[in-house]
Amino acid sequence: MRLAYVTETFPPELNGVALTVKRTVRYLRERGHVVDLIRPRQPSDAAGAARSEWLTSGWPIPMYPDLRFGFASAGALRRHFEATGPALVHIATPGPLGWAALRAARALELPTTSDFRTNFHLYSRHYRLGAIAAVVLGALRWFHNRTDRTFVPTRAGALDLEASGFRNLAVVGRGVDATLFDPARRSPVLRAQWHATDGAPVLLYVGRIAAEKNVGLALRAFDAVRQRAPRAQMVVVGDGPLRSALEMAYPHARFIGTREGEDLAACYASADLFLFPSLTETFGNVTLEALASGLPVVAFDTAAAAEHVEHGASGLLVRPGDDLGFVNAASALGLQPQRLDAMRAAAAATAHRVRWEDVLSRFEAQLQDTLDGHQADLAAAPVVA
Repeated sequence: MRLAYVTETFPPELNGVALTVKRTVRYLRERGHVVDLIRPRQPSDAAGAARSEWLTSGWPIPMYPDLRFGFASAGALRRHFEATGPALVHIATPGPLGWAALRAARALELPTTSDFRTNFHLYSRHYRLGAIAAVVLGALRWFHNRTDRTFVPTRAGALDLEASGFRNLAVVGRGVDATLFDPARRSPVLRAQWHATDGAPVLLYVGRIAAEKNVGLALRAFDAVRQRAPRAQMVVVGDGPLRSALEMAYPHARFIGTREGEDLAACYASADLFLFPSLTETFGNVTLEALASGLPVVAFDTAAAAEHVEHGASGLLVRPGDDLGFVNAASALGLQPQRLDAMRAAAAATAHRVRWEDVLSRFEAQLQDTLDGHQADLAAAPVVA
């Protein structure tokens, strides 16, 4: 297939969407497909662009200066599609660039698919914009329903979207790199740097430090554990607009900034319990990364945790919105190291059943099916004299 792949985010931006997009584009190219990547120009990009990329203008997102919006007119994208001849347009993100790409693709009657990756309507409630949540959801529904197929990562997410009027949904899931995220990367040296001595439990959070991630709840859970186990440690990996405020509010937690690759994998494997308090995720790749590292998870019963954490075996699931239940679950495991040890193998086994190759193969097959359906519709259409 000759594909146009449109995304607002791409490495070196560090987030789950960017990393998944990079992996997906690489897989499709390795499978022999011709992929024209369309994305915003980033400060690290050289003056020119690779032949397989079309870079648009871009501007930093307010509150998230390391992330960017892409900008291109529908007319410019239409001319680009006419010149490059994609058989299908895939839109990974519904930002300004994605909306323009949708208009251009529809004007050319090209089959179009999209990803539902971010619950922007839920994010709005964390930035004093709750009154427009319904408007945001309506805009997302309008956008995705004008594509031929929308990919979602979980079955529960698909059911929620269907109940909100979204159509043509396909569940493809997410995978994890079990070679990188491995319990064998547990590091006594790193634990010593964290002052995790004499069996002191290490609680871990990985992700953006932002309002929509609910990081403060993980830190309150740590405080509850620390009251009964004073040597307990809390490590926060990531950065974001709330980092400074939370560092001041929780001086006993260890904020170590962003980590990538083997450094990040060692953080997971060297901790004892992963806390993920977000209620806004469509998936949450960090959940699978923690499980693959042999790290039991405490999370709300939603998104990736609902799909992959076995309650009582590889972690504890809490009813969404039950903050006290989350704190109690973290305390129950954080204060019982013998229980955590028994959960490590189950956590790793769960994640090792989720392979990126299988996920991306399903995605590839869905793209081909969308294209085949479009071509069949064209062949069946009556010829107008």
